[in-house]
Amino acid sequence: MDLKQLEYFKAVADEGTISAAARRLNMSQPPLSNQIHLLEREFGTLLFERGARKIELTEAGRLLYKRAETMLGLARLTEQELADYREGRAGNLRLGVVSSVGTLLLRDWILPFHQKFPQIGFEIYEGNTYQLIEQLRANLIELALVRTPFPTEGLGTRQIRKETMIAAGRPEFFGKKHGPSGIAGEALCAAAAQEAQTAGRTLELSELAGKPLIIYRRWEAFLTERFREAGVVPWYFCINDDARTTLEWAGSGLGIAVCPASAADVPPGQPGLLTYRISDARMESDICAVYAKNGHLSAAARALLAAV
Repeated sequence: MDLKQLEYFKAVADEGTISAAARRLNMSQPPLSNQIHLLEREFGTLLFERGARKIELTEAGRLLYKRAETMLGLARLTEQELADYREGRAGNLRLGVVSSVGTLLLRDWILPFHQKFPQIGFEIYEGNTYQLIEQLRANLIELALVRTPFPTEGLGTRQIRKETMIAAGRPEFFGKKHGPSGIAGEALCAAAAQEAQTAGRTLELSELAGKPLIIYRRWEAFLTERFREAGVVPWYFCINDDARTTLEWAGSGLGIAVCPASAADVPPGQPGLLTYRISDARMESDICAVYAKNGHLSAAARALLAAV
């Protein structure tokens, strides 16, 4: 088995047919099919179930596919690391980013960094915090910008920014005028809501009781504990895995998003989406830069880490 065979195997698994994989690899079908048979003969097991129109991975094939992704990724990493030593700070930076800091990353860090290091390119890997940490530990990315909480074992961390959590939704969900002690009084029109928002008004967790809430799945336990301490049983109308989904649902009038403040900058943006800071001091999320302690940090990664 060699890396070229793994590339052939992965292409067939991705495309679902020998013919499509051959086109992708710019080679003819017979030698590609022969390489797959050689792999199966070497391992002594079938890697694909052959159907009339499509071939699918067997259980053994699925195991090899997972390993192939890692091995091919490490091969690319090795090539890049050697090139980095040869070329200094030129090259590509493999950076993981959670969706809720994507806009902040571009505006506050990438644009100034690019002005200073215009020859450094980027490979951006997007996912949730736990997915990116797994990629870090597998050395598939060098650096990740994630949000707390997360397990720190084996990781180097640098806190970049501390943010409060906000409640974001259409005016009708904040159906009363925002007074000094919370949401009370008459119906809140859009103009009054905007004034409250720009004035930096806050609301208490207890004021979200009975409201349809839209939250990230990984913060469910954290939020539930905060609500419990506030004496509130929350109504989680939608639980999902992405800041964009959370805000899109809130912007569509389906409920109130509970998320970090900078997440409200995530495009495409929703007209009429109002935000209120949640006053509980523990309703915070830190943005952190993390890297594997036992991993290699390229010159590009070290430069970005120093810049954030």
